[in-house]
Amino acid sequence: MGPRIALVDYGAGNLRSVAKALERSGMEPVVTGDPAVVRAADGVLLPGVGAFRDAVNALTKAGLVDVIREVTDHGRPYLGICFGLQLLFEEGEEHGVTPGLGILGGRVTRFPETDEHGEPLVVPHIGWNEVRYAGDHPMLESLPERDVYYFVHSYRPVPTDPSIIVGRADYGGEFTAAVARDNVFAVQFHPEKSQSAGKRLLDAYRVWLEQS
Repeated sequence: MGPRIALVDYGAGNLRSVAKALERSGMEPVVTGDPAVVRAADGVLLPGVGAFRDAVNALTKAGLVDVIREVTDHGRPYLGICFGLQLLFEEGEEHGVTPGLGILGGRVTRFPETDEHGEPLVVPHIGWNEVRYAGDHPMLESLPERDVYYFVHSYRPVPTDPSIIVGRADYGGEFTAAVARDNVFAVQFHPEKSQSAGKRLLDAYRVWLEQS
């Protein structure tokens, strides 16, 4: 069996498709909302779709906020997808300012109404877009410098520390598509919807887990 992954279930997102994608990359996903199971796993994956405030409230109600902070503090390889990236930051602006997990410094803000040239920008950003990788993290050793992924989002993170940005894409201007620090790697796009590019990313996660 491959590495055992706690696929965190807080009632948001299509966990079945993420679990199937993890299996295709040789991992053993365990869909769970149990903090003890999360603590015991080889790796932790936090997915999710929906509203920032609702996601934070659901994680808090399930007793999962402290355990996610705990596993990221203690070196467990963490992969965040979509809200699993956004929730790492100090706060989000959706439906009013809501505190996030505060693991990374910065704020999650909505795309502007116009692009860098002043033209109207369609929000949400939906569809395929190229991500450019650069930086120093074990995940990047197994990834190409550029790959194309599927995005669905209206908000994106603005990190306080630009050194944690390891993936960039363009939509109305450049935005943060992936971040990394120590045992944390998180992406704004959906690997489970990104066909071969998504499998490459999840394969890289498995390699990172096996080397940890």
